[in-house]
Amino acid sequence: MAAFSFMATIRNAEAADVERMMPLVRGFYVYEKLVLDEGRYRELALELIANENLGRLLVIETENELIGYAVIGFGFSLEFGGRDALLDEFYLLEAHRGQGIGTQLISVMEELCRAKGIGAVHLEADYVNVRVHEFYKRLGFRDHERHLMTKWI
Repeated sequence: MAAFSFMATIRNAEAADVERMMPLVRGFYVYEKLVLDEGRYRELALELIANENLGRLLVIETENELIGYAVIGFGFSLEFGGRDALLDEFYLLEAHRGQGIGTQLISVMEELCRAKGIGAVHLEADYVNVRVHEFYKRLGFRDHERHLMTKWI
């Protein structure tokens, strides 16, 4: 995938990027009130980088500064017409928000997914985070009348 850059460079992560990402990952997990197992996260990030059939780990840079990242997982859904994707994590340093970089990331993700024959992209957005929720709605994402439910097995 070619880097898309007019505001920031967005590219596939490499193994060496995983350690550079960890401060951002910590920020995301604190922001989302999630528990982070850093060792397991590193393992899974490297697995995702090594196996492009699983999805993509993208990094966002400006002049060699890592300012954000996104995790996209690939799946399959009869309901959604075959191959689909989940924008699992997307984090951008606060100083870089509101500058169009998020819109740029979504555009890159959509281009990547279309090239892979993926027809639907899903994401989670907290209802209490009105700014993020409205951002995704402006970009064409729609709410469902159902709730995402998870059972750990």
